[in-house]
Amino acid sequence: MGIFNFLNKKNKPYPDFLQVDMHSHLLPGIDDGAATLKDSLFLIRSLHKLGYKKLITTPHIMSDFYKNTPEIIRGKLNEVRSALKKEALEVEIEAAAEYYLDECFIKKLENDEELLTFGDKYLLFETGFLNAPAQLNEIIFLMITKGYKPVFAHPERYTYLFSDFKKYEDLYARGLHFQLNLNSIFGYYSKPSQKIAEKLIEKDMVHFVGTDCHGERHLEAMKKGMQTKTTQKLAKLHLLNNTLL
Repeated sequence: MGIFNFLNKKNKPYPDFLQVDMHSHLLPGIDDGAATLKDSLFLIRSLHKLGYKKLITTPHIMSDFYKNTPEIIRGKLNEVRSALKKEALEVEIEAAAEYYLDECFIKKLENDEELLTFGDKYLLFETGFLNAPAQLNEIIFLMITKGYKPVFAHPERYTYLFSDFKKYEDLYARGLHFQLNLNSIFGYYSKPSQKIAEKLIEKDMVHFVGTDCHGERHLEAMKKGMQTKTTQKLAKLHLLNNTLL
C-alpha cells in the first residue's frame, strides 16, 4: 500500500516513495516517545501497516533530560527486535539518535566520541525551537569536518528561522540535509510551520521526510491529513529515504 493511500478518499494509488522512516521515538521508556514495550509494538505495527518497510528510530539525547548512550539505545533496540521476532512482524528496525545541540553534544564531537548515525554517516540533530544556538554555523562546520553528514531535524518548526527564508537557504548552502516532518504538511504543529514546509518542498530543499512519531497522536494526525497538492509535490522530490533500504 502506498504511504499516502490512506489520505485519499477516492483510493487512487500513490507511489511508495516513503518506505523508510528515519526519525521516530519508538524505543520504550527512554525518552518522550513510546513508554512501554507494548506501546513500541503498537506504533511499529501501525507504521508498518501504512507502508513502511524499515524504521530507523532516533531517541533523544539531551544532557539535561535524556541522558541516553549508544549502549542504552542498543539494549532497547535488541529488546524490541526480540519482541518483533516473536510476533513474526516483518519490518526492519534500526536505531540512531536525535542529538540536541548543546555543550554535551559539542564535547562529544570534539572528543571523537561515538555518535549514532544512520545510512552513510547521516547525523540527526535538533536545536531549541525559539532561539538560534550562538555557534550554529561553527558546529555545522565541525560536524562536516569530522566526516558526518548533518541532518537538521524538522527545520520548518524553528520559530527563530521564520522571519527570513534566506536563513534556510544559508543553512542549506552550508551542507545541511533538511528533514521535514510529515505532519507539518497537514498543519499539525502550526500554520507558520506548514507554510515553511510548503516552501521548502516548492524550492526542492527537502532531503528526508520523517514521521517524528512519538505516540498514537501522531499516527492519528497522519490519518486525518487530507490529500493536497503539497503531498503530490513531495512525492516528486528526489528524497533520500528509500536509499536507506
